[in-house]
Amino acid sequence: MTPPGTARAADPERATLDKAAAENFPVAPFFLPRPWRDDLMAVYGFARLVDDIGDGDLAPGGADARLLGVPAEEAGDRLVLLDAFEADLRRVFDPSGPQPRHPLLRRLRPTVRRHALTPEPFLGLIAANRQDQLVKRYETFDDLLAYCELSANPVGRLVLAVTGTSTPERVRRSDAVCTALQIVEHLQDVAEDLGRDRIYLPATDMKRFHVQEADLAAGTAGASVRALVAHQAQRARDLLSEGAPLVGSVHGRLRLLLAGFVAGGRAAVHAIAAADYDVLPGPPRPGKLRLLREVGVTLRGEG
Repeated sequence: MTPPGTARAADPERATLDKAAAENFPVAPFFLPRPWRDDLMAVYGFARLVDDIGDGDLAPGGADARLLGVPAEEAGDRLVLLDAFEADLRRVFDPSGPQPRHPLLRRLRPTVRRHALTPEPFLGLIAANRQDQLVKRYETFDDLLAYCELSANPVGRLVLAVTGTSTPERVRRSDAVCTALQIVEHLQDVAEDLGRDRIYLPATDMKRFHVQEADLAAGTAGASVRALVAHQAQRARDLLSEGAPLVGSVHGRLRLLLAGFVAGGRAAVHAIAAADYDVLPGPPRPGKLRLLREVGVTLRGEG
């Protein structure tokens, strides 16, 4: 019998898509129409893979690099991989050109054509991961928001485009939700990010709360770190509240999907608060009951 890890390494497409179950928000839940689920999983596969390239979290064995045509001696160079991935993305948008090399991009091509998607959101996600290789610290909260504009907001815009519900007001609300989800993920992953020599807590806020980088390497958070995390968590709450009216602006199963995004963020913030804002031992994760409760609150327009 082939060991499960070996099977995943041999099938990088499945290795990437299987990560959907671990996200803070539902990616393509069962209650959506099958065409929507297929298209949302195609978008997720792209977004997850580009993040995995940027974080060095590709399936072992170098299959993704080979698929993208990257020589073995350069397979560890994330910027080279991102360049190759962008070149393969360009094939998605070239109807007369060759098929993309990577199966996740071949999966994306019909979705792009069905919904007349533009390259910009996809290029934004690639740009964010390039930035991760070059920018390790953020001076101000505005700097962090500009990063989220590339790293998170394109995902919500793509969801609206795939479901045919994009309007300027919905995009604005979606951006607030997606930025909040990114901030929450940064809070959950403070220790993991520090291990990659990245800090997504703004330097000006660290100074305000008297937090040094060495404080983030501790096994448990002191009072200053907890206060800083609580401050960032409140910013995420405020952004989720700003974006929540997006849910009431749509109907049917899409309303439930978008409620899941907002509720996922709110439940994660609650988990961080329940841990007394000590995120250093590991990422606080919400339970399913809390998530369901937040879905109900969001659908009712409360919170």
